[in-house]
Amino acid sequence: MQTRDTATPRPTALVTGASAGIGREFARELAARGHDLVVVARDAARLEKLAAELTSSHEVHVEVLVADLSDRAALGRVAERLSDKARPIEVLVNNAGYGLKGSFLRNDVADEERMFDVLTRAVLVLSHAAARSMAARGHGSVVNVSSVAGWLASGTYSAAKSWVTVFTEGLSSELAGTGVTATALCPGFTRTEFQQRAGIGTPGPQFLWLDASRLVRDCLDDVERGRVVSVPGLQYKAIAALLHVAPRPLLRRRLRASTGR
Repeated sequence: MQTRDTATPRPTALVTGASAGIGREFARELAARGHDLVVVARDAARLEKLAAELTSSHEVHVEVLVADLSDRAALGRVAERLSDKARPIEVLVNNAGYGLKGSFLRNDVADEERMFDVLTRAVLVLSHAAARSMAARGHGSVVNVSSVAGWLASGTYSAAKSWVTVFTEGLSSELAGTGVTATALCPGFTRTEFQQRAGIGTPGPQFLWLDASRLVRDCLDDVERGRVVSVPGLQYKAIAALLHVAPRPLLRRRLRASTGR
């Protein structure tokens, strides 16, 4: 293992939803690329386990920050960490998220509100805190995990992800010339715990399923290239291109046919 020049501090990345799935892969890959980490999620035990793993494997410093991003006070603490001038964050990965099994009208509105807060409000608040601090320093990257579902018309998860993508595109334009980049990651089906935890099964043929570690590597390479929207996998690049030109009424009719509504 190569030794590091201790006179040069490592850059620090903050990853939300880091305890599992795509967020955990972001933490692992960023550590492998020489970043210290701030890992954020609700599950303290999982975060501590991840911190021990990354410290042992990559000799990086890992700060554990337990927070439920649907709680405004907890979200505020994460935003304060991103704004800390004495401990700057060079990369923010807004990954925290989940889906609900039922349809919008069948779900409890309180559950829908909590999901909305995690998928959209948290992204807005944390991106604001990070991007302002990064722009003041003249460098940094914001990565917002969206989804190809954002180009569909399939309920509140789809709507939230559409917001994340458009928001990130707007943020990227606002950050032009500051040395700070903003990238929306738009994956499709990915092999993680997401489907199991949401109780929604594993739909579609196997060729549609992405490997989470490869997805993250490709995304971070796109970030380095300054790409605003990162769509991993040739299959999803093709699907995204089709969705951009498909008439919206056709997409809505296809959804009704597939769900029986």
